[in-house]
Amino acid sequence: MAAVVYFAMIVGVVAFQVCLIAGAPWGRLTQGGGHAGALPARGRVAAGVSILLLLAMAAGVASAAGLPPGWPAWTGWTALGIQAVSTVLNWITPSPAERRLWGPVTTAMLALAALVVIGLR
Repeated sequence: MAAVVYFAMIVGVVAFQVCLIAGAPWGRLTQGGGHAGALPARGRVAAGVSILLLLAMAAGVASAAGLPPGWPAWTGWTALGIQAVSTVLNWITPSPAERRLWGPVTTAMLALAALVVIGLR
């Protein structure tokens, strides 16, 4: 169940990134909050790269839970490590709005990934 909830949260974050790429004026909620409106081209490219990384993380955690795509165990551990770094970065960002939104979200995602990868029950 934790893997399914993690995947659902990844889908939500991917949707956010797609909106950023499309020009949503949410720059203050991402990438350090340095852009008050829509992200510049460079920020949109970063959002696209984030989508690829998020999907790989979802696949790694799903695999750790015994679900498709059945990637090797190290991919779940890698996803957990990246999730931990993401969580720390979202709590220390200079943007208060980004901290309030993504700090709790990434913390919940870290807990879910840890439940799956480490096998906590």
